[in-house]
Amino acid sequence: MTVTLGVHASNPSLYYLARLPYLDEELAPLGETGAFHHYADGTRTGALLAEGVIDFGGTGSTPPITAQAAGHDLVYAAVSAPRPDHGALLVLDSGPVRTVADLKGGTVVLSVGSWQTHLLAKALHAQGLSYGEDVTPARPAAGEDQARRLRDGEIAGWIAQGAELAAARRTGEFRELVRTGDVITDRSVFFTRRDFATGRPEVVAAIATALRRADAWVAANPAEAAAIAAENLGGTAADWQAALVALPWRLEPATAGFVAEQQEAADIFHGVGFIDRALTVADAHLSALEAPVAAALAKAV
Repeated sequence: MTVTLGVHASNPSLYYLARLPYLDEELAPLGETGAFHHYADGTRTGALLAEGVIDFGGTGSTPPITAQAAGHDLVYAAVSAPRPDHGALLVLDSGPVRTVADLKGGTVVLSVGSWQTHLLAKALHAQGLSYGEDVTPARPAAGEDQARRLRDGEIAGWIAQGAELAAARRTGEFRELVRTGDVITDRSVFFTRRDFATGRPEVVAAIATALRRADAWVAANPAEAAAIAAENLGGTAADWQAALVALPWRLEPATAGFVAEQQEAADIFHGVGFIDRALTVADAHLSALEAPVAAALAKAV
């Protein structure tokens, strides 16, 4: 059997695993082989799982919630440690936006449907504002310079991550109105179909081991990892290295505590109309997976 993992640039663990030999090495004792399906938009992960195109995927916190709301029968497999410095909501330091409340009526550029939606929705919610009514969330268009748009007053805020955030920080022109860790845990989230999780928990555990090894490789080789990202994704190697060393590179089982974090997000999303029905996130929590995944993540690299 071939086990197919979904890969997109927004999930760093899977991005690097696809460039390393660890998946096949971990699957071989189980008589399995690995394959990678590359795609651009991480918000499609739930649909690709449901369609059988992939068997396992990873995103930020929001896509599994929207996938569950769409009726996809997914199961959480593992999560990263919190990533407090993964991203930030930037505003022009010399501009009029001094607080989250000042965003009201303005446009905020973000990757709609990603963890960035969770960040903005929760930050607004804490101030009594609505993601659905009080700001205009806008997807970045290809080739747009969001730093310039902030300077020119075209947008009120911009949620940046990775090399773009590192580059923006270097200019000294922008202020971090909201640091990710001040609002959400912002974990990488790994999930699969229920039939796959219940039928082959040992394969899920092997994938977790492979991901852990990939994470350890990046943590030990940040300059080489940064050069790969710069060559393939743009930006400078220096900015990518700054972004990569800010990540924890540590995975954990999906526990009830994580489910509570997701439930809070799902409730906010339903309240503002981002998802059209209330969810019980615990329906996607398979407690029987915790022990094999924990054991896999505890293995020596």
